[in-house]
Amino acid sequence: MAGGDAEAAMRWRWTCTGPGFEASGVFTTGDRPDGDGFYAITEVAGEANGVAITGLQAAKTAIPGNDGWPVDNVVRSRAPQLSEGGFGFALADGSSANPFYGARFEPPGFLAVVSDPARGQWREPRVAFQAVAEP
Repeated sequence: MAGGDAEAAMRWRWTCTGPGFEASGVFTTGDRPDGDGFYAITEVAGEANGVAITGLQAAKTAIPGNDGWPVDNVVRSRAPQLSEGGFGFALADGSSANPFYGARFEPPGFLAVVSDPARGQWREPRVAFQAVAEP
């Protein structure tokens, strides 16, 4: 492997809390942001409402039960830290979540789609989101 060609990984601690939804964990991203300052999330770990996160939703796809709203799995250090696509993850109980920045909402802010198609459940609470890159 040629020296300098490999992208290093960064770790971020994140939290996402709102009515009936509490999630936190760690992201792994590349160390090179895009032109808008976003870093691509490559892995996610943690839990939501006490249930383990089991995997990252593939970018450009929607979490189950939220068809038509694909995630882009990016984060940045400046506001707003998430894009309108946000990031998506699966949980051990079969549900999924997609925190994102809702620029089109009044007022604009962070929300999280939480879905469980097997149980016919879907909700979208307003949330507070924060991610901090580890040194």
